[in-house]
Amino acid sequence: MATQTCTEFLEALASKAPVPGGGGASALVGAVGVALGNMVGNLTVGKKKYADVQDDIIALDQRSEALRQKLVDLVAADAEVFEPLSRAYGLPKDTEQQRAYKEQVMEQALNTACSVPMEIMSALCEAIELHRDYARMGSAIAISDVGVGVLFCRAALQGASLNVFINTKSMADREKARALEEKAEAMLSKYVPLADEIYTQVLGRLR
Repeated sequence: MATQTCTEFLEALASKAPVPGGGGASALVGAVGVALGNMVGNLTVGKKKYADVQDDIIALDQRSEALRQKLVDLVAADAEVFEPLSRAYGLPKDTEQQRAYKEQVMEQALNTACSVPMEIMSALCEAIELHRDYARMGSAIAISDVGVGVLFCRAALQGASLNVFINTKSMADREKARALEEKAEAMLSKYVPLADEIYTQVLGRLR
């Protein structure tokens, strides 16, 4: 999936095919956000004005490159974990035995389908932290790209969370569902405000 052209991916996303969906789209948007931060770092390295933070920026860029690749990999991973759930929804439920089997398969598939969006959320939390550092140390001529990048990561974080919540809503194991929801909510409550703070700082420097 990651080797498709942008046009091919968007056509697949717009189609009625079960994958890619919102989770994979969130991972891709997050990867674009990280790439924008990475670009700011690359525009900063080698500039005399930023010589005192060059080593920090190089280290930041290395983390960003690894994180961007992780998010790209998660685009395909999300499709892989969602397909079994998509098939499970179509299982027959005419008899008691069929209903019991479907419930069992559904529960397992729902658990698996939550795993990748949670990973995407975790990666995006790190991405937002990286943008805080790019905003602090990056080249002033590209500061707007930090703002765009952090907005993408914020949107992707919230998007991935919806893919967690839609699955936990259907889980029979309510204790496990609540644990996943609480973990997702904790990430949102910490990193959405942080992303907003970074964006506001960037906007303040442009006005």
